[in-house]
Amino acid sequence: MEGIRVPTFSAIQTQPASYNRLLLLTAGLGGLLYGIDVGIIAGALPYLEATSGLTAGQISFVVAAVLLGTVISTLFAGLLADQLGRKWLMILSGLLFAASIPVIALSHGFGMLVLGRLCQGISAGLIGVVVPLYLAECLLPDKRGRGTAMFQFFLTVGIVAAAAVGMYFSLRVEEVARQGNAQLLFAFQDRAWRGIFWVSLPPGLLFILGSFMLAESPRWHFRRGHPQRALASLLRSRAPEQARMELEEMQQNATAERQRLPRRRVAESLLQRKYVIPFLLACAILGLNQTTGINSIIGYNTAILIQSGLSDVQAHWGYILFTAINALATVVGMLLVDRKGRKFLLSIGTAGIVVSLLFTAWLFTRTERRRVDVRAQVQALAGNSGRLQFRFTPALQQQWLERTGHPRLAAQPAALTVIYAYGGFSASTPVVRSNHPQSALVTLQRSSCVPPNGVLADFSNPFASLQRARTAPLRIQHALVTPLPSPRIGWLVALSLYLFVAFYAAGPGICVWLALSELMPTRIRSNGMSIALLINEAISTFIAAIFLPTVGHYGYAFMFFAFAGFTVLYFITVTFFFPETKGKTLEEIEAFFSVRNTPAAGQGAGS
Repeated sequence: MEGIRVPTFSAIQTQPASYNRLLLLTAGLGGLLYGIDVGIIAGALPYLEATSGLTAGQISFVVAAVLLGTVISTLFAGLLADQLGRKWLMILSGLLFAASIPVIALSHGFGMLVLGRLCQGISAGLIGVVVPLYLAECLLPDKRGRGTAMFQFFLTVGIVAAAAVGMYFSLRVEEVARQGNAQLLFAFQDRAWRGIFWVSLPPGLLFILGSFMLAESPRWHFRRGHPQRALASLLRSRAPEQARMELEEMQQNATAERQRLPRRRVAESLLQRKYVIPFLLACAILGLNQTTGINSIIGYNTAILIQSGLSDVQAHWGYILFTAINALATVVGMLLVDRKGRKFLLSIGTAGIVVSLLFTAWLFTRTERRRVDVRAQVQALAGNSGRLQFRFTPALQQQWLERTGHPRLAAQPAALTVIYAYGGFSASTPVVRSNHPQSALVTLQRSSCVPPNGVLADFSNPFASLQRARTAPLRIQHALVTPLPSPRIGWLVALSLYLFVAFYAAGPGICVWLALSELMPTRIRSNGMSIALLINEAISTFIAAIFLPTVGHYGYAFMFFAFAGFTVLYFITVTFFFPETKGKTLEEIEAFFSVRNTPAAGQGAGS
């Protein structure tokens, strides 16, 4: 801004290197909390189901409460970041996370569990917007890529940590189960799920402490009309000359915008190319990032590996390795993002994702083309009752396959998935295997299918009648028996998924946060990030909702082919439309998108 007095640098003492390490560590802890929010429930869920006394519908709501809280907070995160400031919103998100842990771990009922999980979701939604936003506005241009990648790296570490904690408690529970004391086992399972949540409290407290020690974003100070505070904030993390240069760029951009639009309304100015194009591009990148299938592949990884031919134990260890590769590949991306650039990593990453998804789909095609639908046999077993429970044994498998004219498949172990419905609401059973009769219990019940209230019913199927579904008979839509491939095929599927997550983590996994925070101009950055991230979460929710029903109807191969097709669009978008932002200040990136909107210096409007 004109007339701003830049304070002298001699009076300001800074230690940029130490401060930048603190900044990156605190941002990393934010990513860790986000990853814990995503992954912690997977390890706790089996013990919560066994000891809480909640119905299947209530358990589903507890799991989904995080997603609901994330969507709500993401919607308002940009507005809050502008009103409170980036620093104080980070502190607030940490406080919400820390408060959620005792609420959950000390709860003895449905209401407190939901409240705690909602707080976790609200915290995750705020962190997902404000931490990348803060990093983009505070880091040096040549450090911004690696710094923002730190958030993603710790996010993956959070997922790995959640999986490792879950595995630890799983092994402990198994030891107690061998003693054969049901009362002791129940008590230990109750302590197990509470302990899993307690373990995640220290990172939340450290994140709050680190956030208190950080300076406010210089861009936020400048937009609020405090250039001296903006300069002081810049000097915490960079040399005086660099700080002066960036402050001058902010001033020049603000002056140019006032001169260019002296009489236009604000609403009109937001329709400029410099705002619309980067906003739409960021939304496209965020949306396409989810259509790679990353969240569903993470969430259903164990089930996918079991269906591909691995045993239960092999599949769980395979998932641990999957999360570890995710974290290690993120480190590779961190080392390359400021050297090779965002566009390079996105292009290579999406190309590798397409190849690995196609290979995974091809492997499943070989197995799923032999699957048999025994819907009539399961419907006959259910009769007119509203509930069905049975064990999928080798004898039952042989009986059904012989009746459907496929006796040769009866000698080979198979997996069963049942798609069933009450009225307009449908659900899918977990995959069970005939060669594990002790764990192959299949339960079809109304509480696992019909939403417990109207709000969830509208989310599940807005066209279905909840009242009618509560009394509708059990209807079997599909009962798919799929011959199990050999473990060799299972490990090939695991390898293809490892390649998938490695390409994702080193490319889109890191660069998506940079696209979210770097592309948008300062004036719309916070609210634009909220909208783009909300689109990301909406697509993720939609894919999660249709994943199991789609797999049940068409198979994993169809789903992976669909993910590959969308990733081809992702590759085209980043290759032909995404600008390279490596080494550029936020003001230089903003100028790139506005260059065609204004005449060049010294030229007339018609030149």
